[in-house]
Amino acid sequence: MNNETYDYVIVGGGSAGCALANRLSADPNNKVLVLEAGRPDYWFDVFIHMPAALMFPIGSKFYDWMYSSQPEPHMNGRRVSHGRGKILGGSSSINGMIFQRGNPLDYQRWGADPGMADWDYAHCLPYFKKMESCIAAQPSDQFRGKSGPLHMERGAVKNPLFGAFFKAVQEAGHPLTSDVNGFKQEGFAAFDRNVKRGRRFSAARAYLHPVKHRKNLTVQCRALATRLITEGKTVVGVEYTLPFGRRRTVRAKEVILCGGAFNSPQLLQVSGIGNEDDLRKVGITPVHHLPGVGENLQDHLEVYVQHLCTQPISLNPTMKFWKRPFIGFAWLFRIGPGASNHFEAGGFIRSNEQVKYPNLMFHFLPIAVRYDGTAPAGGHGYQVHIGPMYSNSRGSLKVTSGDVRDHPAFTFNYLSTDEDKQEWVEAIASARKILNQPAFAAFSGGEISPGSDVASDQQVLDWVRKDGETAYHPSCTCKMGTDEMAVVDPKTMRVHGMQGVRVVDASVMPYVTNGNIYAPVMMVAEKAADLILGKQPLAAEQIEFFQHS
Repeated sequence: MNNETYDYVIVGGGSAGCALANRLSADPNNKVLVLEAGRPDYWFDVFIHMPAALMFPIGSKFYDWMYSSQPEPHMNGRRVSHGRGKILGGSSSINGMIFQRGNPLDYQRWGADPGMADWDYAHCLPYFKKMESCIAAQPSDQFRGKSGPLHMERGAVKNPLFGAFFKAVQEAGHPLTSDVNGFKQEGFAAFDRNVKRGRRFSAARAYLHPVKHRKNLTVQCRALATRLITEGKTVVGVEYTLPFGRRRTVRAKEVILCGGAFNSPQLLQVSGIGNEDDLRKVGITPVHHLPGVGENLQDHLEVYVQHLCTQPISLNPTMKFWKRPFIGFAWLFRIGPGASNHFEAGGFIRSNEQVKYPNLMFHFLPIAVRYDGTAPAGGHGYQVHIGPMYSNSRGSLKVTSGDVRDHPAFTFNYLSTDEDKQEWVEAIASARKILNQPAFAAFSGGEISPGSDVASDQQVLDWVRKDGETAYHPSCTCKMGTDEMAVVDPKTMRVHGMQGVRVVDASVMPYVTNGNIYAPVMMVAEKAADLILGKQPLAAEQIEFFQHS
């Protein structure tokens, strides 16, 4: 039994949790506890700190929650694996280190919902700038931050295949852009990445480690939150377990859930907050009927379009086992293939003229490899990751018992709508058009995935159903808003109908953004910190951004 009372107990030491721990503990009068189910991000752990080693933590019980969806009804009944970081820093300690804000019109869409006016682009931009230190930005750039905690470098794009890629996209009729996080997202460019001097720069490294010395901040790893303690409609504490079955209880003036799109709705549900009919079915006594908990689940599905490379210039040989010691040694000096996350460039395009802003995202890699490290091409190859960005397919998450150790059951319903299917056909056609341009003539040994036998629209969809993988962007299961399915109050981040509990993570997004979601999550955390502390939010910045007329 822990008889201490904290001002704030943060459940989840992931991306948002690290940012909140920093901001809330800046006032020495605030006593803050962070509960993280995973282990510390030890400085000597090469698998999380070497950028190129990103494929090793995913799928490992030492770093990953190792979730899988329910059989997806429109994906041939496949269960789609979903890696989520179970370590200090959360998914920012195991992700691809890609930093993308999304399109400004994403936030205009947020702001158009009832009660969400303070979450439009003008209100979000100051927080994007507050959190970042973009070393590639010009001093006069009014879109980018220069002195925030999150250090980011721009992809080096030195491999000749990047040059061919940038030339090919122009041959295919697409523009270049100077910065996908700046004035104009649409187009192709080198990507920002959370890497500092060849080392992953996670949220833990940016926000938590610099302030862990604060006497009013306690970080407890290997602490699994099992239930919120409620008194009526008020959350007053958290039950959690430590290794060897040790049970603890801690009191809190405020509990802030930062577990992400899976863990936060799960903890609410096992604590009796959710759809009361669903809760009763699994033996949980309802505390508060809130039907939106676990609903509105969204994600990005993606595939790899791969080509053989006829010249020995790709990074595929670096995958050979015998080369790993040499790569590791070079990385000690922050040089060589180990210092790159590989996702150095890509872009955003519209697949048709009916959409107002880009609906497809490309990541280009001078290597043919999957997230799990397998290289189906063998020899030399290159690939693009491609997928629709704002699919209208929606899923849900429901607990299967009152025990948080039992993974929740969730289904994304990928490819469940006609629009989703059409965008997938357009996505593959767009990728093929780019990769078959003259700029690649000197390098291409032909398409190996999906291959020439996948030609018709139906064959493309069948291949996506068989080969599609998550881009690891689950979100929106505790959405902000004021409608009957909203879970979180956008002005306070409190759970509707409850006191003493807030949610701050990817689950509060009403719609998934156009791109990787790490940057939006950190923006939400920065803005939420001001709301929680009762500070005057940063003033909106009405800056013109690119829009099609």
